[in-house]
Amino acid sequence: MKDPDECANIHEVREEIDIIDREVIEALSKRFQYVIAAARFKTSEASVKSFDRFHDMLQKRREWAQESGLNPDVVENIYRDLVNYYIEEELKHYKSK
Repeated sequence: MKDPDECANIHEVREEIDIIDREVIEALSKRFQYVIAAARFKTSEASVKSFDRFHDMLQKRREWAQESGLNPDVVENIYRDLVNYYIEEELKHYKSK
């Protein structure tokens, strides 16, 4: 991987962005595997949805975004959508056990 300042043209910048996006998607896939594994330990649909955990998780991601120089609102929205999707998938696995 090149640092952004090392890129000589837009093509190199785009290549590096593609590499990062691939890594992000692979990390999201790995995260999803843990979400599905968590369904084994849940005792109710409410525990799958876990609104308190959801809220706390969003707050922590906002903090991490701020620390990283990103817009916390944008990061919260990304995680809100992502985790709502994961919750729906986890519910399917929970109901099937």
